[in-house]
Amino acid sequence: MKDIDWANLSFGYMKTDYNVRCYYRDGKWGELELCSEETLNIHMAATCLHYGQEAFEGLKAYRGKDGKIRVFRPQANAERLQSTCRGILMPELPTETFCEAVRKVVKANERFIPPYESGASLYIRPLLIGTGAQVGVHPANEYLFVVFVTPVGPYFKGGFATNPYVIIRQFDRAAPLGTGTYKVGGNYAASLRANKIAHDAGYASEFYLDAKEKKYIDECGAANFFGIKDNTYITPLSTSILPSITNRSLMQLAEDMGMKVERRPIPEEELETFEEAGACGTAAVISPIERIDDLENHKSYIIAKDGKPGPVSEKLYNRLRAIQYGDEPDPHGWVMLVE
Repeated sequence: MKDIDWANLSFGYMKTDYNVRCYYRDGKWGELELCSEETLNIHMAATCLHYGQEAFEGLKAYRGKDGKIRVFRPQANAERLQSTCRGILMPELPTETFCEAVRKVVKANERFIPPYESGASLYIRPLLIGTGAQVGVHPANEYLFVVFVTPVGPYFKGGFATNPYVIIRQFDRAAPLGTGTYKVGGNYAASLRANKIAHDAGYASEFYLDAKEKKYIDECGAANFFGIKDNTYITPLSTSILPSITNRSLMQLAEDMGMKVERRPIPEEELETFEEAGACGTAAVISPIERIDDLENHKSYIIAKDGKPGPVSEKLYNRLRAIQYGDEPDPHGWVMLVE
């Protein structure tokens, strides 16, 4: 692919050659199909359109220095999708089918995988939607699973650099016992307005407190939060946060580095005690936090005093990326090779 400027790719959609599809009909999943069509032909009464019966995932493929293609933790994405399916009554896609679909779509679009050290990767988007026609509020009887890919650059233009965040109190991303722990589109629709307010004010993203008491740290926009202090990696424990696979991986790596790991409620005031903090997810891996402003209470929690990412965040970021690219050993068996 000589005509793609890999170094200046944005985080957006680019047409690739193929996607993979699988239909659920008559109570069972069909075969995986390779498709070159970008559009979906679905019934106007499909449950995904009316009742939000849809789920998605996000993961990446990387080209290593050795030329091999690696996909990071697809089994974990398959399991999270299954959890979402149980939450909104969709048929669960078996882990083997999910991983095979990912392998197939990556292989079919191999020419779009950015070269090693270009700063870009191949983003993989699995999508599961209710396609059966339904006017009453019921689960569909037919579903479509699609996986497409697109090459992407860094989520934040500055790459691994600190960013400012702002606490938004007037909106909640998800309720404590709602769909926050599932990766459904409705959660992201609920965040669009707060996200625009944050961006318009010059912040990287919005920052949510818990919906019930507005006292505890919840999520940073579409990412999980973590804080570092006293050789401890601390991340919120909440019933409305999406379980991030990146966060899970960072917790494990922090333990490997001899750090303590705590998952617990984090009161807002504790922000001023962190030596480092970050937002983490598939898109950015880690976005180190410079400061978090609470405009309503006229407070600013400055975390990166010198404006630079902290040493622990940097070490975690480099270690995770080294595993993803095959530069360092993969002791936990996270990587799936595509051959």
